[in-house]
Amino acid sequence: MYSKEQSSKLKEAFWATFGQYIAPHPSAEGEKISWINYKTGIRHLHFKMQADHRSAFIAIEINHPDPGIRELFFEQFVSFRNILKQYLNEDWDWELELRDDNQKLVSRIYTSLDGVSIYRQEDWPALISFFKPRIIALDEFWNDARHSFDLFR
Repeated sequence: MYSKEQSSKLKEAFWATFGQYIAPHPSAEGEKISWINYKTGIRHLHFKMQADHRSAFIAIEINHPDPGIRELFFEQFVSFRNILKQYLNEDWDWELELRDDNQKLVSRIYTSLDGVSIYRQEDWPALISFFKPRIIALDEFWNDARHSFDLFR
C-alpha cells in the first residue's frame, strides 16, 4: 500500500512519462496540444483518461448538471456512433447515466483495460499503448465532428 504522497508521485510520474511519449504527435490540425488535459472547447464535455491500481479507462464524458441537456449531448454522440467507431476501430461502452468517482451523474462513452496498475511501472508500456492511439483517434474524430456540437457552447 502506498501513502497518499507516494501514490501522488507515482501518478505524476506516469502522466509525465505519457506526456513525453505523446508530445511529439501533433493534433489533427497539426498543432501542439496538451493531450493529458485535452480541451474540447465545450463546457461539461471532456475526453478523460484515468488509471488506478487495477484498471484504466479512456472516455468521452458529459457532466452537465441538467439531465435533459446531458441527454441531448449524449444523443448527439449517438448520431455519430458509426463515425466514431470508424475512428476508434473498436466498439466502446455507452452509458447514458452513471455515477462518477464523486458520485455525480454523468454520461460516458468509454473503453477500459483491466489488470493494469498505474502503480506498477512494468504496466506503464501497456497503459501508454492503451491511451495513446485512442486519444489520438478521439482528437481526429473531434476535429471533424466538433462543429456539430456548437449548439452546446
